[in-house]
Amino acid sequence: MSITASDVMSLRDRTGAGMMDCKKALQESGGDVEKAEDLLRIKGMKSAEKKAGRETGEGRVLTVIADDGRSGSMVAVRCETDFAAGTEDFQALLNDLCAHVADQKPNSVEDMLEQPWQASRTSVAEAIKEATGRLGENMQLAEIAYLENAEGLVGTYIHHNRKVGVLVSVTTPATREDAAEHLKTLGMHIAFTNPAALDRGGVPAGEVEREVGIYREEVKDKPAEIQDKIIQGKLDKFYSAQALIEQPWVKDDSMSVAKAMETLLGEGSGVAAFARFTVGE
Repeated sequence: MSITASDVMSLRDRTGAGMMDCKKALQESGGDVEKAEDLLRIKGMKSAEKKAGRETGEGRVLTVIADDGRSGSMVAVRCETDFAAGTEDFQALLNDLCAHVADQKPNSVEDMLEQPWQASRTSVAEAIKEATGRLGENMQLAEIAYLENAEGLVGTYIHHNRKVGVLVSVTTPATREDAAEHLKTLGMHIAFTNPAALDRGGVPAGEVEREVGIYREEVKDKPAEIQDKIIQGKLDKFYSAQALIEQPWVKDDSMSVAKAMETLLGEGSGVAAFARFTVGE
């Protein structure tokens, strides 16, 4: 049967595949659109498998905040080149993945990859493989995050290069309008300082033990009765760099992040959780 330009365009709109690939698939399927889609999917999977081992040194981070401001999702997707990361197809994939995180709330990347994609028989992993085939580059879902706060707000900050993103949850009585600029600044603070944890309890014990060991070596020649006090002072300084709520506030280093939240957002306000993703850095 004759394959028209309209048929090719229609299949391209449905699949995102190249024009020549769509035309060839329609010819091979005898004009059967569903069979042509299957052929394109198979071709995309094979292409993706060939590209799977290639290095993914670029990518983008995307965040989406719910309309009520009380939840948000974030994804980081790696690819091979900055050019591919800037395409509309790549951005559309990011949007769909973020929507999936918000809707399904997967516990991990591995969990998400096995979940059904947009209520279809296809898994998220297969959908990414199909996108890999269309874009011609290896792509990997690197990280995901979902934060929700029924007693506060979730904010976000994306660096101008879209390679660093932050999602942060703050418990606060402040309205979304009043808190918006402060949440953005808090996200910017996190992007810049890259804290290891929310508070002291979240800093890996191994890192703390290593620091204490170094401090003990540094003070071994000091009088025994002041060694512990010196070590504690050094440890406090270490925590002020590693624990977000103890860090000096980016806009006023005379107060901590914890103090800044209460000062700016009202009594009882505080950071509940955060996530920071980086790709291609």
